[in-house]
Formats: sequence, structure tokens, C-alpha cells
Amino acid sequence: MSEMLLALLAAACAILLFDLMVLRGKRERFGAGQPALSEPAVVGYARSLLPVIVIVLVFRSFLFEPFRIPSASMMPGLVDGDFILVSKFTYGLRLPVINIKLVPIGEPQRGDVVVFRSPARPSVNLVKRLIGLPGDHIVVRDNQLSINGRVIPQSSAGNYPDDYGFAGAPLRRERIGRADHMIMLAPGLSVTDFEGTVPAGHYFFMGDNRNDSADSRFADVGFVADGNLIGQAIGIWMNWRIPGWPRLGRIGLRIH
Repeated sequence: MSEMLLALLAAACAILLFDLMVLRGKRERFGAGQPALSEPAVVGYARSLLPVIVIVLVFRSFLFEPFRIPSASMMPGLVDGDFILVSKFTYGLRLPVINIKLVPIGEPQRGDVVVFRSPARPSVNLVKRLIGLPGDHIVVRDNQLSINGRVIPQSSAGNYPDDYGFAGAPLRRERIGRADHMIMLAPGLSVTDFEGTVPAGHYFFMGDNRNDSADSRFADVGFVADGNLIGQAIGIWMNWRIPGWPRLGRIGLRIH
């Protein structure tokens, strides 16, 4: 989307510049003592659209950007069909497309839900929970997580209701960072263990649906470089799963 907006911005600027340097002079010379030539419609469109493009580009690149949850990897907190709002400035202001950090504002924290570009396929955006910071030693054994030798406690939180194909899956409450969150341990799916140390300038991510998430435990995601981070997921602004009806009760929920 940012690439498209930049292309539209460049096209509008090129049209207005060509009009300023070439077409306007011809109109003024032709119009001396004669009926003035009208401005080409494409120039008028470019002039009208330019401020709109700039506002949208600035908003999406530096402030907030919407994303849609396309999978079950972050259940039970986020479900397929949730539309989330991502804060682009939480971890610093970055140039659009090339993603170079201009102004460092804050640093990612353990427990944050983060949207990032897939290391293997940069055109694909993923949303996962930040588990490991640079230098952390991460161990996952039979869905039990340890960070730097400290076992992260889990407590039972019942079972998932009959919805989204995970009826009866065990739920547990876990605390990593600043707030508690719920995780799902769906039975009958792959339990993936892991052990490793997060390299400098990288992060380790996992989905809350621990047995149904392609995350940093797998080679096609692995450790995620800081330059791949897009922003922190902060809230749900819409839910619409096709086919189906919007779940209005999810609108406005904060993401923990």
C-alpha cells in the first residue's frame, strides 16, 4: 500500500511539474488577446488528489496503519476476521517502503503484540507476540516457555468455546512483560520445541495459539531483524469474517 501511495504521489507531482514548466506557459501565450485555454483535466485531478495522498501517506507511514488478521495463529486474543490498528510510531519513525528508522522513540518490550515483515517473504506481514529480546536465551519444551533460565508460569483458564474450529482447546494465562495474556494449547496439532539465543538486533516471536503458529521457532521465520518491525498492535477496530457477519462485540477491544 505504501508503494502504491508513493507511486501516486510521484505521478501527481510529475503532472503538476510538467504543467508548471511546459503547459502553463503555452496556455498563457495562446491566451494573449484570445480566449484562454482551459487547464487539462488530468492537471486538475492531480492538484486535487495531491494533498489527500500526502495526508494518507503520512498517516499510514508515521502514525497508524490498519491490518487484517488472516489466520488463527494469535487465538484466543485475535481471531480470523479481526481488523487491527497498528501504531507505527511506538518503536520509532521510519521512512516508508525502505523502513529506515529516522527518529528512535521507543523500544519493543517483551509481551508486545507486533506486526512485522516476514524475513522469508517481506511482502507478507505477520502478527505475533514478542517473546525474546536481543541476547535472551529462549527455551520452549512441551509448550512451557523459559527466558534466560526463568520458567514463565502458566495457570489454567478453562477451555475455548465452540467457535473457529478450536472447541474445547485448553486455555492458559501467561505473563510476559507488562500484562497477562491468554494462550491456547490446541490438542492434536504439532507441539514444537525450541532452544536458542536471540542475536543482536533481532527478536524472537511466537503466536498465542502455540500449536498452530508459524513463528520464530521455524526456519522460514526465525529471528526477526529490527528493520522488519512495522509497529505495535493496539486495538481492534472491526471484525468481519467472510462468509459470516461482523462480530460487533469485538470492536474497540484493546490488544494485550
